[in-house]
Amino acid sequence: MRRLVNLLIIFGLIFALTGCGSTTKKDDEGTSVAATEGGAEGEIKLDGESTEGGATGEVSIPEKRVIYFEFDSSNIQSDFQEVITAHAAYLAAHPDTTIVLEGHADERGTREYNIALGERRARAVQQLLTLQGVVEKQIQVISFGEERPVAMGHDESAWSLNRRVEILYSGQ
Repeated sequence: MRRLVNLLIIFGLIFALTGCGSTTKKDDEGTSVAATEGGAEGEIKLDGESTEGGATGEVSIPEKRVIYFEFDSSNIQSDFQEVITAHAAYLAAHPDTTIVLEGHADERGTREYNIALGERRARAVQQLLTLQGVVEKQIQVISFGEERPVAMGHDESAWSLNRRVEILYSGQ
């Protein structure tokens, strides 16, 4: 029964995500780029997938591996649900593959609060992955809070890059 519910959720997400011909996505740097059904720049696709519609070979690990969050939030933005769905499809097809979800926060807030926020963000990604058929033993969650920033500035442009979950595959 649970498997059926998970499949219905997956199909619902896929249906919702493929319903539009043109959307706006964010690249790994947080910049908005247009994506269209025809395979335009910024499209979320799996490595090894052809943009002409036909697969070129076995599906490999998705290229986009960073999920960004709004200030003081662990809600996954709609821009990143397709990215997570691509990772879920890969992981479900490769049950021996494991990942680490690293939760991060910007420098605002106490150290303890940011560790907890980073964990909530990573757990939110974990929950969406498991709802799409990924087995929990494939996922490890860790939070670094504000301890590992990718941008060193003290303004919104730096903070927005530091509010993230990184998806790291085993052996990488």
